Amino acid sequence: MWEKDININEVREIRTRTTVYFGCGAIQKINDIAKVLKEKGINKVIVMSGRNAYKATGAWDYVEKALKDNGIGYVNYDQVTPNPTTHHVNDAVKMARDFGAQAVIAIGGGSPTDAGKATAILMEYPDKNANDLMEYKFTPTKAAPIVSINLTHGTGTETNRFAVVTVPEKDFKPVIAYDFIYPMFAIDDPELMTKLSPKQTRFVSIDAVNHVVEAATSKISSPYTTTLAREVITLVAKYLPKAIANPDDLEARYFLAYAAMMGGVCFDNGMLHYTHALEHPLSAVKHELSHGLGLAMLLPAVVKAIYKERANTLAYILEPIAPNLKPETADAEKAGDLVYEWLKSVGVPEKLRDEGFTKDDVEKLTNLVFTTPSLSLLMDLGPCGNSKEVVREIYEKSI
Repeated sequence: MWEKDININEVREIRTRTTVYFGCGAIQKINDIAKVLKEKGINKVIVMSGRNAYKATGAWDYVEKALKDNGIGYVNYDQVTPNPTTHHVNDAVKMARDFGAQAVIAIGGGSPTDAGKATAILMEYPDKNANDLMEYKFTPTKAAPIVSINLTHGTGTETNRFAVVTVPEKDFKPVIAYDFIYPMFAIDDPELMTKLSPKQTRFVSIDAVNHVVEAATSKISSPYTTTLAREVITLVAKYLPKAIANPDDLEARYFLAYAAMMGGVCFDNGMLHYTHALEHPLSAVKHELSHGLGLAMLLPAVVKAIYKERANTLAYILEPIAPNLKPETADAEKAGDLVYEWLKSVGVPEKLRDEGFTKDDVEKLTNLVFTTPSLSLLMDLGPCGNSKEVVREIYEKSI
C-alpha cells in the first residue's frame, strides 16, 4: 500500500537518461523546457503528433503558449498514425528541413515519439531518408534534440533509446536503438491520459507488461530488470481494472503511467525478445492492428515457450497475474493459461484468428522475423534460442 503515501498532484523530477516530469499537472513544465531550448539557441522546432489527441487532451494549449512565450517558431506535422511508416517520417523531415527546425517536440503515444526520433536523426543527415535509416543503410551518430510529451501509459519510449517505424513496401517493422535519441526531456502527466479509449487503455498497459516480461527473461537480464518487472506487473494488475472501470481515475492513470515509464527503463536495460520480434510482422502486415493487441495475442504462448528456461523468474514476476506457480515443476502450460485468463479478465481474449490470421500465414510471418532488419537481434536474446522452430511454435499456439 505504499502508493497511498504518494501525492499524485506533486510533480516529481525523475532522472533516467531522460529527465522526466511526472505527475498530475506536469504538462505545465513545458514552459521550463521551452526556456532551456531557447537558451541552447533553438529558435525553431517541428511538433510531431497525430491528428486529434494532442489537441483533445489539452496538451497543445500548453505547448503552443510555451513556444510563443519563449519566441520559438514551430511547424506541426500532425499526420502520424499508429504504427508510423517511413512515409510519415520522410514527409515530416521535409517539413522540418524546409522550416529550418532545430529540435523535435513529440506529443502523443509511442508513435509520434518514435517517428519524432527518426525525424530528429534525419534532420542531421540531409542526404538520407527514412528507408536508409530503418533498413540500416547507414549508421547515424547524432540527432536533433527531442522532447516527448506522452499521452499514453504503455510504450516507455519517452525514457529509452528505441524507435520503431514501418517500411510498408516490404512489410518490415524494424527497430533502431541509439544513445543519442534518448529524449532530452519527457512529460508524463496522467491528466492527459484520461481520454484514452477503453481498448487503448487496455492495450497500452499490456504493452508495458510485455516489455518487462521480455526484459526480465532475456539473455542479458539482471536483478534490476527483475525488480522493475515485478513492480510493473503488480501495478498494472492493481490499477488497470480501476482505469477500465473509471477512465477519469487519476490515481489509476498515475500508477499505470509510472508502470509504463518503469517498463521503458526496464527494457532499455534488459532489451526485448520473442513477443516483440514476433509482433512486429503482425502489425507490419496488418497496419491497423494495435501493437498492444498483437503482443497480448502472443504473450501466453511466449510464456509457455520460455518457462522451462526462466521458471524461477517468471514465477516471481508473474505472481500478481498468475499466482501459485511452482518453478521447480517448470509449470509452463499453467503459466501460459493463467496469463491468458488474466488477459481475458481485463477484456482482451483475442487470438490471432480473431484478427484474420490463419496457419497459412505462419510461414510468411516466420520469414519476416528473420528478414526484417533488427529483429534477429531480438531473437538472439531469447532464452530458447533463435531458431525458426521456436517462432513457428509460438505463432501456431497463438492462432
